[in-house]
Amino acid sequence: MAYVRNKKKILKFWSKKKAALYVRVSTRYQVDKDSLPFQRKKLKEYCKFLGIEDFVIFEDDGYSAKNTDRPHFQEMMSRVRDGEFSHLIVWKVDRVSRNLLDFAAMYQELKDHKVTFISMNEQFDTSTAIGEAMLKIILIFAELERNMTSERVTGIMLDRAEQGLWNGARMPVGYRWNPEIKFPEPDPEETKIVQFIFDEYERVRSTTKIARYLNHNQIASKRGGQWTSKLIRDIIRSPFYIGTYRYNLRESGRGPLKPESEWIVRENNHPAIITKEQFDRCNAIMDENGTSRDTSELRARKYVHTFSGRLVCGKCGANMIASKDRARANGWRPSMYRCAQRSRMMDCDNSKTVNESYIGPFIFNYVANLARIQKNFKNIKTLEQLEKELLKGPEFENMKVSKESLRRTFDALAFQEVGKGAYLPDIDISDGDDDYTAAEQLSILKRELDKCKTAIDRLTDLYLYDPDSMTKEEFAKKKRDLVNKIAGYEKQIEASQATGDKDDLADLEFIRKASAFLVAQRIVSKKHVDYIQMALDLDNEILKDFVDQVIDRIEILEGRVQSIRFVNGLVHEFTYSTPADLPVCQKCGGHIGSTCGCRTRTFDFAGKPYRRIKVGDPGDKFHGVAGAVCPECSAQAGRWHHWKCGIERCPICGEQLIACEHGPNGKD
Repeated sequence: MAYVRNKKKILKFWSKKKAALYVRVSTRYQVDKDSLPFQRKKLKEYCKFLGIEDFVIFEDDGYSAKNTDRPHFQEMMSRVRDGEFSHLIVWKVDRVSRNLLDFAAMYQELKDHKVTFISMNEQFDTSTAIGEAMLKIILIFAELERNMTSERVTGIMLDRAEQGLWNGARMPVGYRWNPEIKFPEPDPEETKIVQFIFDEYERVRSTTKIARYLNHNQIASKRGGQWTSKLIRDIIRSPFYIGTYRYNLRESGRGPLKPESEWIVRENNHPAIITKEQFDRCNAIMDENGTSRDTSELRARKYVHTFSGRLVCGKCGANMIASKDRARANGWRPSMYRCAQRSRMMDCDNSKTVNESYIGPFIFNYVANLARIQKNFKNIKTLEQLEKELLKGPEFENMKVSKESLRRTFDALAFQEVGKGAYLPDIDISDGDDDYTAAEQLSILKRELDKCKTAIDRLTDLYLYDPDSMTKEEFAKKKRDLVNKIAGYEKQIEASQATGDKDDLADLEFIRKASAFLVAQRIVSKKHVDYIQMALDLDNEILKDFVDQVIDRIEILEGRVQSIRFVNGLVHEFTYSTPADLPVCQKCGGHIGSTCGCRTRTFDFAGKPYRRIKVGDPGDKFHGVAGAVCPECSAQAGRWHHWKCGIERCPICGEQLIACEHGPNGKD
C-alpha cells in the first residue's frame, strides 16, 4: 500500500494488480434472463486476458442507473478509497451510471487513486487518452437517453391523469385498491374512520385531540403506525374525499408546489366519502384556526435549553420537550423537561418532569469526575475505585454504576481506546494556559468580562425590583465579588493586548472551542461544580454547546437519570437503592407515575385488550360537556376516571365499569 498526501487528504494507492468487477441490472426481468451471470462470466474472462488473477465481484440487481445510491457500488467505492484496487472493469459504462455528474465524480476519485477504468462492451481503456475521450462522449449520450425516456414517461402519466386514471401513489385512508377498475374505491371499514374524523373535527376543532382519541382507543391507521395531528390535517385538507382527483401538484418527491396552471384537477372523478358541504365547513374551521392563532412566537426559539435534544423518556423512548420554570430568588430560571409523547397523546405513564436544578448538577459533576479520572487514570487499579471516583459528590448518593459500564470504561481507558479529552469537547485539559496563544486567551478573557458585567446588571435589577430576594448586605457582597473579577479580567486583557497579538478571532469554530474551554476549566478546577452559579455566569448557549459536544443521549425515568451515552459511544447505566420520590395517590396509595391501580389504562377481556373511557369520551356521561369534571373522582375532561369511580362506563357493555363483569375494577 502506498500513501501520498494531496493537499488536505491522504490518498491510498494499490501496490499490486487487483480488479473490482461491477455488474448491475435494473429490473427483475433482466435478472431472470441471466444478465448477471453473463456479465460475471465475461468480466472474469477479461481479467485473465489482462493477467489479473486477484479480483472481487460487486453485484447490484434491480437498481436503476439514475444515481449511484446502490449498496454494493458504495461498498466498492469505499474499498477503492482504501487503495485496494488497481482496475475497475464493467461490461458497459451505463452499468455504473447514466448521470454525467455522478459518473464524473466517481471517475475523478478513480483518477486520484490511479485506478484504471475499463468498459468491455465499448472497448475503451482510460489508461489511454483516446479511451478517456470516448468514455466522456458515450456517457453524454447515455444521460441523453435517460432524460428522453423520463420525458416520455412524464408525458404518458400526465395524459393518464387528465383522463382520470390512477398513476400510483400511497392509498388514501378510507380507500382500497380495486383491480377491476384499476382505481381506489371506498373501504367500508375505513370510511367510518374518515367520517368520524370529519364529524369530530367539527365538534372539537382540534386535530391533536382526534389523533389522541384514535391512538388511545387502539384504532389502527392505514399502515399500522400512530395517528398524528399532521395526518389528521392532511385528511381534512384532501379533496380526494369529495371525489376530486389532483395530480402534478408538486415537484418530484415532496418538493415545492407547482403553479396552479400546471395542476391537473378532475372533479367528481370517483366515489366520495365526505359531502362537499362538510368538507368546506371543516376546512373553514382549519383556516380560522390558522389565522386566529399566532404561532410565530412558538416557532421562534425564545429560550435556549441546555439539555434540549439530549433527554429521552425511559418508558416510551420519545424525546423530552422543554419549557421554562419560574424564576428563583437569585434570578436563575431553570428549564423543565417532560415526555413529548405524553404531552401530545397522553399515552405514556411517565408523568414526572425533570428539572434543570437536578439534571444540571448531576451531568456536569459526573462529566467532571470522568475528566479527572481520565487525566489521572494511572491511580485507578480496580472497578471499585473507578466507581468511587465516578460517584463523588452529593448528587450521586444511593446509586450505583452498572458493572458492565464500569468494565467497558476501565478497558477503554486502560487500552487507550478513548483519546485525550474524550469526555470533554475537543480541548486540552491542562494545569495552565500554555497550550493557547495570547490571542486565544484574549478572546476568552473578553467573553468572561462581558459575562461578569451582565451578571451585575441582572443582580442589580433583581435587587431593585424584588427587594425580598436578598438583603442589602448580600447584594453588596455579590456585587463586590463581581467587581473584583471584572478588575482582574481588565488587567489580564491589558497585559495580553500589550503583546501586540490583536488578530481577529471571530471564527465560529474557535469561539466554540473557547466557550468549551471556559466550561471545562470551571468543572475540573474545583472538587464540586456549582452548576447554578455557573448557569448564572454563563449564557445557556455556552452550556448547551458544551453538553452537545460531550453527551449523545440521557435517558430519564421517574425523574431520575437512568443512563448516559457519551459521544464516544460509551454508555453508563445507573441503579438506585431507594425509590424515586414520587407523589402518592390519595385514592389508592400508589405512587403517581408508577404502576398504581388508578393509572391502569387498559384491561383484557376474552383475550382482547380494551381501552378505558376517559372523561368526555364518546360513551362517557360527560361527553360533549365543555370543561367537564367528574364529581366523584374529580378527573377533568381528557383524563381517566379513578379506577374505583362509579360513574365510569364499560367500553364493552356500557354499564358501570366498577360493577360489570368485563372490567378489572369489580374483581378487586
